Amino acid sequence: MSFDYLRILTIIHFASLGGLLFYGLHRLWLIACWYKERRKKHSAISPFSLVDFPVVTIQLPLYNERFVAARLIEFAARLEWPKDKLEIQVLDDSTDDTNSIVDETVNRLALEGVNIGVFRRGHRQGYKAGALQEGMAHAVGEFIAIFDADFLPQPDFLVRTVPCFSDPKVGMVQARWTFLNAEASWLTGVQSLLLSPHFGIEHRVRCGRNLYFNFNGTAGIWRRSAIESAGGWKADTVTEDLDLSYRAQLQGWKFIYRDDIAVPSELPVTLAAFRSQQQRWAKGSIQTARKILPRLFTSPLPFAVKVEAAAHLLANLGWLLGALTTFTLYAAIMWRVGIGPYQLLKIDLPLLAGTSLAILMYFFAYTLVSGSARLLRWLPLLPVFGIGMAPSIALSVIKGSLSKGGYFERTPKFGLQGNQPPPLAAFLYRQKAIPYLAMNTLFLCYSLLPVIFSWQRGTWLAIPFLALFPAGFMLVILKDIADMVQNRRS
Repeated sequence: MSFDYLRILTIIHFASLGGLLFYGLHRLWLIACWYKERRKKHSAISPFSLVDFPVVTIQLPLYNERFVAARLIEFAARLEWPKDKLEIQVLDDSTDDTNSIVDETVNRLALEGVNIGVFRRGHRQGYKAGALQEGMAHAVGEFIAIFDADFLPQPDFLVRTVPCFSDPKVGMVQARWTFLNAEASWLTGVQSLLLSPHFGIEHRVRCGRNLYFNFNGTAGIWRRSAIESAGGWKADTVTEDLDLSYRAQLQGWKFIYRDDIAVPSELPVTLAAFRSQQQRWAKGSIQTARKILPRLFTSPLPFAVKVEAAAHLLANLGWLLGALTTFTLYAAIMWRVGIGPYQLLKIDLPLLAGTSLAILMYFFAYTLVSGSARLLRWLPLLPVFGIGMAPSIALSVIKGSLSKGGYFERTPKFGLQGNQPPPLAAFLYRQKAIPYLAMNTLFLCYSLLPVIFSWQRGTWLAIPFLALFPAGFMLVILKDIADMVQNRRS
């Protein structure tokens, strides 16, 4: 490599580390705010009297959900609400045998007196956003609750969320996700650790401090007029829920997060499924940032709200910064080789360690204080797993910065609980793994170069730190291979 090329990559390396450091500091700020929120006393919400029950529409968007469609519909039918005030819409865009499963379940429940109907469009235009928007055109409810296929709404969900709308300014109420199969594997354990603080810390802090936060696409309920006043569901991002959330709040609607209301759900059990889910979330958040931030920055909102909203919408840039840090590490070492072999220990290691410790402290504090100590066993895997996943998700961040909308790839769901294995028919939901195997193998080989260099130079203290990078790529490679073997056996 030429001297100038090495210098440019070194500048990118330290700029990326600096960005990650700010990300870590933001996590620490969230923890500090969270501790304050936990000490606040929140007033109880009084339930409705029988004469106050409004009409509620339940929307169940489905696409090829043969393993979970019937279960979801059954759970929706068990919601405690006056039958004459409850409507269930099954928005079924499926192209497989899910259609017959849905029809059988809906017909049986209809005969039992449940107000339920199936809406089929015959196409996937607009994907989930398109289905929700078309369903709303036929809905009769003043409030609209939405549940994805792998969620299990508890019977008292409406009884506990609808009273929050006694304040006419409230436009959406989001419940907390819990996970039915968090104990299935290290992958689902890590996902549970990653997602739980998103609700328990981020949503709680943002709601408590009147900052912007988002509807998570499911396990929440909207005031219909809030959706309509914000312009309805749009498909120009692949995170229609995040987009609508910000548009509604910019219209002045207030959002409420209920940490005390839990809705069980299923976590992806294969790395390919998890990767595609995270790629969609990352791509969509950047698309939403491009769309919303110009409008938000020119609004009369308080400065603190604008800054936190930007941090929220741009958080997935962390994946890109992580990938850039990995890619430029070897160049940064080579460019400074003449300064001394321990230069890495004096600058790079403290910077990355400080960032990693700040982020790990965020998860550690949550698990310790919230009573989720069982998740602590997955904490050491987080930095390694994050390194291995960063390049593939960074690609989606770049795509999101350059394009609108895109293909909405569903996340496979199998109706799993505990440590149940996927059903034999799981092979029907194959997802891309081979291109990422090839890419991660290249990154694995490249990430070994700094380790070899430090070994040759005798910088022994740096080797454990540098070894985290190839370990991350090895972890995701082995998981992809294991999933492919399991799939072939199925």
